[in-house]
Amino acid sequence: MTAAGFIDIVTLITLGILGLSLILAGVRIVIGPSLSDRVLALDLLTVIAMGFVGAIAVRTGLTLYLDIAIALALLGFLATVAFARYILLRHHEAAKAGQG
Repeated sequence: MTAAGFIDIVTLITLGILGLSLILAGVRIVIGPSLSDRVLALDLLTVIAMGFVGAIAVRTGLTLYLDIAIALALLGFLATVAFARYILLRHHEAAKAGQG
């Protein structure tokens, strides 16, 4: 077996595992009992998407995909911070309503 054949097999297995984890994260988004679980699953989807882009970068040999993964990581981080602030604000408003 050549090195190129080995990399093809490994990246194919990696894409399969990432596909399965994408499905499981989607299930967590749908049935997540709380908003925090859903936000965490959305963050997980971002990480899985970065894994897909990284695996495709290795499979094709194009380093341009790594720039896409970096941009996706930045967007995922900003989205997670925005959701966290929303959850925190919602919690504080619920606490104020309970006191007043």
